[in-house]
Amino acid sequence: MSELSINTTQNVKINFIAASVGERIGSYFIDLIIKIAYIVVIWLLFFYWLHFDKLLANLDGWSSGAISLILFFPFFIYTLTLESIFEGQTIGKKILKIKVVKIDGYQAGFGDYLMRWFFRLVDVTILGGIVALISVISSEKGQRLGDMVAGTAVITLKNKINISHTILEEIGDAYVPTYPLVIKLSDNDMRIIKETFQNAVAKNDHEVIYKLVSKIETVTGIKNQSGNNNDFLRVILKDYNFYTQNM
Repeated sequence: MSELSINTTQNVKINFIAASVGERIGSYFIDLIIKIAYIVVIWLLFFYWLHFDKLLANLDGWSSGAISLILFFPFFIYTLTLESIFEGQTIGKKILKIKVVKIDGYQAGFGDYLMRWFFRLVDVTILGGIVALISVISSEKGQRLGDMVAGTAVITLKNKINISHTILEEIGDAYVPTYPLVIKLSDNDMRIIKETFQNAVAKNDHEVIYKLVSKIETVTGIKNQSGNNNDFLRVILKDYNFYTQNM
């Protein structure tokens, strides 16, 4: 499986795993079953029970064609509609926990989904999906032609890296920072601090935590005001996120 690196708006690199060919094919067939079920329901309702075929027979070709198009139009725009509503997921993708994302880290928009949907004609419809299969297998980022044009990729959410693996911290809108001098540190410094702190807490290693606090105080000139090393490090991480988000 291919690994994708996406930079967030904070220039934090997060790695994702591209969805496998099997996952993409599986989601395609789940969606296909849903679309076929829709066709069956429409046919039973309008043509078997309500006898729309007799009505259409009395209309001219354009009128009957227009009515048929309206009835079956959701079948054709199923993927485009659901990916736009559910931010990169259809029902099949939701079930298999895969999602369309922009490879530049931004949220994909309607124009991106439209481009992917339009190129399905080449990728999937023509030659029974052989073009899509070959491009996904051969692409470094597991992209079909529609993904390449739209600048998107399909990732698996099962392996999405958690926020705990980045320098990001959850902070509320009302958060008040304590240590302004924390901006002397870099993103790389904060990664090291967070990883070291988490490992030390997991191992209950107070000596490492003490050394980490001492190093931060020496480099930044910050003095621990809380009296508790663990609390101090948690505040440092949150303060850094606060200042970098609001600079």
